Amino acid sequence: MTYTRLRIIGLLALLGGCNASSPDTAKQPTSPAEESRTVAEGTPAPAAVETATPHVIDAEKLLANRLSDDLARQGWVRLFDGRTLFGWRQAGNLDWKVVDGTLQVEAGEKGLLCTNTRWRDYELTLEYKASADTNSGVFLRTPLFPTDPAVDCYELNIAPPDNPFPTGSLVKRKRADASTVGDLDAEAWHRYEIRLEGGHLNIKLNGNEVLDYTDPMPLPAGLIGLQFNSGSVAFRDIRIRPLGLTSLVSETIEDNWKRYPEMEGDFQMTQDGLHITGGRAQLESQGTYDDFVLLTEVRTNAAALNSGIFFRCIPGDVMMGYECQISNAMSEGNPLFPVDCGTGGFFRRQDARIVAAEDMQWFSMLLVADGSTFASWVNGLQVCEWTDTRDPDPNPRKGKRLEAGTLMLQAHDPTTDIHMRQLSVASLDASKE
Repeated sequence: MTYTRLRIIGLLALLGGCNASSPDTAKQPTSPAEESRTVAEGTPAPAAVETATPHVIDAEKLLANRLSDDLARQGWVRLFDGRTLFGWRQAGNLDWKVVDGTLQVEAGEKGLLCTNTRWRDYELTLEYKASADTNSGVFLRTPLFPTDPAVDCYELNIAPPDNPFPTGSLVKRKRADASTVGDLDAEAWHRYEIRLEGGHLNIKLNGNEVLDYTDPMPLPAGLIGLQFNSGSVAFRDIRIRPLGLTSLVSETIEDNWKRYPEMEGDFQMTQDGLHITGGRAQLESQGTYDDFVLLTEVRTNAAALNSGIFFRCIPGDVMMGYECQISNAMSEGNPLFPVDCGTGGFFRRQDARIVAAEDMQWFSMLLVADGSTFASWVNGLQVCEWTDTRDPDPNPRKGKRLEAGTLMLQAHDPTTDIHMRQLSVASLDASKE
């Protein structure tokens, strides 16, 4: 079946993939059709305890929402892909929907639409449009069901001037100066620029600084939430860039990594970055990581190559960890059907819903490991999310591993030939840095 015919009948955003609990052997192609499901684009978000639902999408329109090379290289990714509710879950019965590239809500129970993964230190930008009487907000480092914005989250308000905490304020923490906020046109889009690092929170609205706040008792990593309280509100262009990442690539590989010289493949530093070539081999990090965010830039130097980033590995073992795949091969040129899990997919667990990178071109990949939930973005577009619901096991190939483990970079086979020119990581737990 050709790519054109597939588009005519409706293309699937894939959330299927293998969920084998047995140890991995050689990499085998999976059949996306066996596990895919569909739901119309714009369907309300799933209930609080559920993960995102697949959507009927147009691959070209979804890929058009990838970020520019410069933004992606800096670590920016989209939290909202402009087409679906992938990556979000809602608390309560609300009518969140996707309309013309925006997230909209105007009725339902009071509650949040939240990211499925937690974030700690970051820059967050978004645009919103709210009716004059709307009470809404952007929740930072929040649980799914916050109880008190003075204690368990940071609530950046969207509210009328007569509210005790009008737009630009942190509810129960600090009121914004009305003179810096100015008059806000209810028919216009407004832009928040948020920087949260440690206990320091800086807010700009339409380019003007409206609030600067330092929490003497900073909250831990948490979700990002969009609130429905009363009145209609819409959000768009929601992007995030993690802060505080530490590079694991230097002129000398041994500064951060352990070699296994008895293995076939090779790892060398070059002008283009870390060069990975040859047969089956691994490069293992000296540090261990449990919950983290990782940013890398990769170039595959030929078509249909295969590599991967393993994480929470059993130290010293042979790639006994979860694997975030690197493979841009697709079936019949259709990016919705990766041949071998797809770049950003979690091998033998969850295929990438779309192949968002191209061979022989640099691409960025952001990986978040948050407890039992893992998410990935390629060129700024979220391509995968998976929650490990298996029984606990020290070996991630056999069951759920939450404890820290090493990172491993893979040389897959004799054809392996890739470069990594950036590989940086930050813990989601401040006490572990």
